[in-house]
Amino acid sequence: MSAVLEIEGLRKTYRSRKRGVRHALDGFDMRVEAGQVHGFLGPNGSGKTTTLRTLLGLIRPNGGRMAILGQELPRALPAVAGQVGAIVESPQFFPHFSARDTLSLLAQAGELPKRRVDEVLELVGLRDRAGERVKTYSLGMKQRLAVASALLKDPKLLILDEPANGLDPGGIREMRRLMRELAESGMTVVLSSHILGEIQLICDSVTIISLGRRVAFGPVEQVLAAHSQGTVRVRLEAVADLPRAEETLTRSGIRVAAEADHLMLSGVDKPAAVSRLLAEQDLYVSELTPVAVDLESVFLELTATAPVPGQNRQVDQSAKVDQTGTAGGWGA
Repeated sequence: MSAVLEIEGLRKTYRSRKRGVRHALDGFDMRVEAGQVHGFLGPNGSGKTTTLRTLLGLIRPNGGRMAILGQELPRALPAVAGQVGAIVESPQFFPHFSARDTLSLLAQAGELPKRRVDEVLELVGLRDRAGERVKTYSLGMKQRLAVASALLKDPKLLILDEPANGLDPGGIREMRRLMRELAESGMTVVLSSHILGEIQLICDSVTIISLGRRVAFGPVEQVLAAHSQGTVRVRLEAVADLPRAEETLTRSGIRVAAEADHLMLSGVDKPAAVSRLLAEQDLYVSELTPVAVDLESVFLELTATAPVPGQNRQVDQSAKVDQTGTAGGWGA
């Protein structure tokens, strides 16, 4: 697949008298293939929003390479702006305008067909309330309006920062459906969100950033598999046998965490060997279940510890593990 978005070695440094030098982005890399829903994840202060704002020409980087649709930024920004829709940070609108008025003005400014206004209102589920003033909208409805503004141009690349903010469970489900439909139509979606369960459900691939550096990258399944650590849950026929089982497994070099009615084992390559090992000691297994990791646990593991200064170790496409808006001119 061809890359719609490419970032290589992106750096952004801030200097102040009080805080000295701060590296918001420290050699950050990112690649998004065409037609994907790509999750862009990172804790607060990791450099995620700085990356998005740098891509959109709102911040000037100190170094590195960026390209959208094969064209180098920021030189080609005027040429690709019409093919990119984005919302970054909290959307802001004129409170006394209706949603239809707001989108009509944006469409007019972008020289877009009027029919596109009704199309995007339908897409985001605001058609029936399009005539109401924005000041009467809930936070979730304002988020829908922001997404609608980013879709006005029918962009090839859609960048959304926390689009599910303020949505109820039904709204989140509808947003998930919309993102998948857009990707299936050929649009590429970069989605930043703190709702990691949704990212795992909707995204084809992810990039995780921590302290301005990429710490994981690849298809969601491969990133999860790379961090599974061979975790296995073991239950015995007799709960009273758990201490003896723990001792047996620990003596064999297996990492064991004892729970009230079961054991959690780490680093197990062949679960069947555990059953044989215990049976040799007359300890009989009633459950032996590999435990799959989720994206939240991987995210917390990768972002809990700061990278070693001077290193920028990454996970490549094969997912080898690294150890270590404003709705405005881009909306229409």
